[in-house]
Amino acid sequence: MKIKISTLIYPLIIMGFGVIIINGCKKSSSTITVSTSVDYSQAAHWLSLPATLYKADVFYLYPTTSWTKNNSTSMICAIDDSLMMAGAASAFARQATAFDTAANVYSPYYRQDNSSPDNRLNVIAGIPTTDATAAFDYYIKHFNQGRPFILAGHSQGANIVCNILAGYLKANPQVYSRMIAAYVIGGPVTKAFLQANPHLKFATGPDDTGVIISYNTEANGFTGVNPVIYGDTGLVINPITWTRSETLADTSQGLGSLFPNKAGVWVKISQYADARVDITKGVLVCSTADESRIAILDSLSGFPKGVYHSFDYPFYYYNIRQNAANRTQKFLNK
Repeated sequence: MKIKISTLIYPLIIMGFGVIIINGCKKSSSTITVSTSVDYSQAAHWLSLPATLYKADVFYLYPTTSWTKNNSTSMICAIDDSLMMAGAASAFARQATAFDTAANVYSPYYRQDNSSPDNRLNVIAGIPTTDATAAFDYYIKHFNQGRPFILAGHSQGANIVCNILAGYLKANPQVYSRMIAAYVIGGPVTKAFLQANPHLKFATGPDDTGVIISYNTEANGFTGVNPVIYGDTGLVINPITWTRSETLADTSQGLGSLFPNKAGVWVKISQYADARVDITKGVLVCSTADESRIAILDSLSGFPKGVYHSFDYPFYYYNIRQNAANRTQKFLNK
């Protein structure tokens, strides 16, 4: 499997991570005031509207792909911002494609926060969540046709998936009953969140359905501040063994990773990352990554050295693929 990273759109799309460094969104260098909702009946507002090939769907929300050099003010970029759309496509290629051998992958564009310096989760709970919820509602009513589905997201997309779980799916239990699993990767899922939403449950193994899967990847021995876990201790499941114990899963147990070669093409390689749950910190620990190489690849993402946020999906790509197919089959066999 080869995924080519575009080098023709803008030079600051770094290694396909969907991280774009600009002085504002494509449409404006100041905050965009939004007063109208997005019309998701328009195909232009969807990143992916697949042919119906499978008995199950995935609804995928990409991570932050619109960033600014000066994030002193909150910014929400436009739904048709070309830079955001290019980054979304790049993220889709290295994340959402993990599901496309078992399910039909639907993915809307949504107006994003550009990494607000204060109260970011509250900002994400505004327009970004409103857009994504409207898209999910349209998907359920017009595309889903009663099929079981997976929710999947990363980073900002994962935060929004949590909001959909706590909002739309709580209010629509008949829809929630069709949820195979929610892959909330790159954002913390805390005990407090589950206590506030008792209709939800966290995964305990490789086969359970109707559950949340979550982890945030760090280097072994990382002692800095991981900005994507917001100071919270999240629950973690190991994406190689699909257990919550702290037993190390070494690379011999993995099914393969995605990694960019020198030409900027994401290719399958043998399992690159091991995985160990750290319950106390609430993170997934990887000890096998080449720290210097990762730091070069991820140098403009803004993440501290030792935070493997950009690799949450690629490190464990083929285990995610196998697990999503397995959970889907378990659900369909019920």
